[in-house]
Amino acid sequence: MQEITGEQHVFAAARHIMKALGATKNLSEDLRKILKDLDSHLSTMTTVTEGKGGGLIEIEQRLKYAERKVLSWELNQSMIWDSGPREASEFLGAVNEVETLTKSLRGSSMNANRKQKEIFNRAESILQMAMSRLEEELIHILVQHKQYLEPECMSFRSYGEDVVYDESFVSLDDQSVEDASHRNSSGNHSEVYIVDLVHPHIIPDVNAIANAMFASNYGHEFCLAFIGVRKDALDEYLVVLEMEKLSIEDVMKMEWISFNNEIRKWVQAVKIIIKVYLSSEKEFCDKILGNFSSVNLYCFVEISKASMLCLLNFGEAISMGPIRPEKLFRLLDMYEVLAELLLNVNELYSGETGSFIRNEFQKLLWRLGDTAKATFLEFQNAIASNESLCPFPKGGIHHLTRYVMNYVKTLTEYVDTLNVLLKDLDAADDSNLVIEPENGQNIPSIFCPMACHLRSITCTLESNLKKKGKLYKDYSLQHIFMMNNVHYMVQKVKGSKLRLFFGDEWIRKHIGKYQQHATSYERATWSSVLSLLRDDGNSSPISKATVKERCRGFSTAFEEVYKIQTQWSIPDLHLREDLRIANSLKVIHAYRTFIGRISAHISDKYIKYSVADLENFLLDFFEGSPKSLRNSCRR
Repeated sequence: MQEITGEQHVFAAARHIMKALGATKNLSEDLRKILKDLDSHLSTMTTVTEGKGGGLIEIEQRLKYAERKVLSWELNQSMIWDSGPREASEFLGAVNEVETLTKSLRGSSMNANRKQKEIFNRAESILQMAMSRLEEELIHILVQHKQYLEPECMSFRSYGEDVVYDESFVSLDDQSVEDASHRNSSGNHSEVYIVDLVHPHIIPDVNAIANAMFASNYGHEFCLAFIGVRKDALDEYLVVLEMEKLSIEDVMKMEWISFNNEIRKWVQAVKIIIKVYLSSEKEFCDKILGNFSSVNLYCFVEISKASMLCLLNFGEAISMGPIRPEKLFRLLDMYEVLAELLLNVNELYSGETGSFIRNEFQKLLWRLGDTAKATFLEFQNAIASNESLCPFPKGGIHHLTRYVMNYVKTLTEYVDTLNVLLKDLDAADDSNLVIEPENGQNIPSIFCPMACHLRSITCTLESNLKKKGKLYKDYSLQHIFMMNNVHYMVQKVKGSKLRLFFGDEWIRKHIGKYQQHATSYERATWSSVLSLLRDDGNSSPISKATVKERCRGFSTAFEEVYKIQTQWSIPDLHLREDLRIANSLKVIHAYRTFIGRISAHISDKYIKYSVADLENFLLDFFEGSPKSLRNSCRR
């Protein structure tokens, strides 16, 4: 009897304290609710303690009322929350009543009689039934009210046209690289975009279910249901983004077009998933599970882990593939997007719970960086090893030259990334030290790691072109070929960001190179031909027969040059005109002088071509279409 009186004093004191707290004006709504629930719990405990008979009857009546409310929905096919807020509130009230009674009965079950134990077991059964129903309601609400964002509305960086490589270096043209160079950045790299993945109006309902289930020690069941629904929603969204679950073997077997398309989709999907979807999912988890911090991050990680690992496994497969130059731009895209998202991932997957995803993400970033670096270096090896068995037609711009210069031009769009990746390779070379631009401007320097490698690549290209030039039997055509290709290199550097990496000194040096090839061409082509027009220096009159022979010899030699060099090609209009003018100055001056010197000795009929004829003929040179003067006569 004394023990019971002591418990009654404790309950009375506790209720007095709660009453005093309840009178405080500055209490929040959440705290008032807690005090109300605690008062109800103490009331039940008092009833149990006092009631050897009447108290248990009151508890049983309260339990029956709550039981009727719970059981009424067991036979009802409709969903509680679809039936309106009143029904949902009444059901939650019944659940709260059962939960309160169960806890109170559990607290006194050690000394309970048979009747009290029966009521306790009955309350436990009703509570389990109610929790099962709340789990169904939770799943229904989350599924019915999920929302998807449209991928088209995301304005992230857009990547340019593809840079495609093959063994003959013929697939990268000037137009495609112009398109590929327009890569736009989307502002703050760590910025996230929060959207509603479920309709906002259901958040209070989900919170109410969470509070009821956690209060009844069914938090684990809530988490399993919550994780399952949200995980399925993320899987469905990956399908919307057209991301297939591919094995490493699947990726390895892909043709280049499919491979390239999958990487493009992956880059876009990773940005949307991390910057938008998972950031929004994390905020949703915070709203629902913020009061249960011990499980909040766990649920988020479990929701997203499988999908994140699927995305990371694709990147892993890419990094494991063979090293080929055509992959470099896609590898750099993948590396850049992971580097950009690293801070976001560290924030999303904080603490020990998220450490596995953080570590896997960081490992993939390192692997892609190593693979991109190896691919960059392999590109130079591929240039050096590219061999030709036959001379390039017409002495024009070789496919290798176009490919390499357009390739390195596109690389300038990745200068920051490549400087990071190539920095260690250049650290031992003092000539490659980076010099900071003046006035704090972030301008690419000719001394940065990437610039040193680009100049090395073009040096390798020049060496290869010299070998290809030697395949021509005609010495003049060797110089036309080298002039065309070095001129193309200079124009690519002068007309793009490459100028910042190569510098004016490189440009001046290579302008001198192609001009020297032009001079060497003139000498090789015209020295022997124009020697027929020179004055021997003898004071004695030249014989008519000698004059006729020289006229015939010059005409024949010029016709041969004309036949051959009209087939040759100088694609650049200005370069072609410059060389035609140089030819004209050299040939026409010598021919006009010769005609003036011999006109008094022979008749015009022995002079096959006039000065005007030669001027017109020289305009046909380097058009790339063969012509002949063999059967022509004087115009």
